[in-house]
Amino acid sequence: MSMYVGKLCLAPMVRSGELPMRLMVLQYGADLVWSPEIIDRKIRICTRVENSELGTIDFVDMTKQGLRNPVIFRTKRAIELGKLIFQLGSADPAIAVEGALKVIKDVDGIDLNCGCPKPFNVHGGMGVALLLNPDLLTLILRNLVEKVGIPNKKPISAKIRLLDAIDSISTLELVDKICGTGITYLTVHCRTREMRNREKPIRNFVERIYQVTSKFGVSLIVNGAFRCMKEFFHFRQQIGIPEIGGMMAEAAESNPTVFSSDVKPWKHVVKEFIDTCIAVDNHPANTKYILLNQVPGKSEYYQKFSKCKTHEDMKKVADNIENDGDKIHIRVKQKDKLYTPEELEFSGNKRTFDEHKSDEKKACIDCEVKENKN
Repeated sequence: MSMYVGKLCLAPMVRSGELPMRLMVLQYGADLVWSPEIIDRKIRICTRVENSELGTIDFVDMTKQGLRNPVIFRTKRAIELGKLIFQLGSADPAIAVEGALKVIKDVDGIDLNCGCPKPFNVHGGMGVALLLNPDLLTLILRNLVEKVGIPNKKPISAKIRLLDAIDSISTLELVDKICGTGITYLTVHCRTREMRNREKPIRNFVERIYQVTSKFGVSLIVNGAFRCMKEFFHFRQQIGIPEIGGMMAEAAESNPTVFSSDVKPWKHVVKEFIDTCIAVDNHPANTKYILLNQVPGKSEYYQKFSKCKTHEDMKKVADNIENDGDKIHIRVKQKDKLYTPEELEFSGNKRTFDEHKSDEKKACIDCEVKENKN
């Protein structure tokens, strides 16, 4: 458990969580990084290739040889060793094990996605659909723990959402079941299945969830609208539980330096990110997609980057960014905002978030009911 206590992590993000993003956030202080979710049926058919030119391990779908880049998953172990968690999408215990075994020697843990609300996941019985089928969810986790985690001495984990915005009991009961499978750590996205990233996270239940996870010796990681390392540390100080870890997604996507105490202006960020992408032969289309999250939408340079097709085009635009790139750009709750360093300082009673409106009396009743059940 100690390896995962109090860590600050990069969230799993489709398209944005590829190798360049993971390498850059590690450089700026991230403790652990998650891969994008990769479906078990996809990764199990891939071929493992040692890429001596890039110094990476590539998992290639050989059925896509006609495309420029058939790499489904790529890791640079010289940098990611001990820090990379592979997120798996699955709705089948046996196939989940097959997929996990394909990569387990080249990653540092397997995480089951139980929180993605995208239609593709839900229709396939994966992601948040697993929250409605706890028997299947726990069966998949037990299989991963017993057949992948224990034999390879690697941790198995899960990432979930809250089941209810007001009543904590259903979430606490699910957490209890999940922790009983033998997982090492649990990430909780502090929003419900129905909530979207533009809505305020619900952190009222964090202390109660921690009481359950700690009973099993399972580390807890909290996800949802943290802007930077300092904000997460201040939140943790406010609740008085230093063992809790944090996870950032949207903020890190818009500015990978948010894991540092010295968050960089977006002009600096885009230049370094382009160089990182070139160094690992990232596909220009993916580089451009992430860059457009790093550039403020109202900036004149957003349109200039939108017209780029190659890394060389992107470098030319980045090299000519002037003074309006000197502010720190971070996106949270799907809103762009420019900050000065002073605005990212958190101390005293300064709120790290707008508390979700809830009935305190109802919360107290929740606790009493849970205690009576135990």
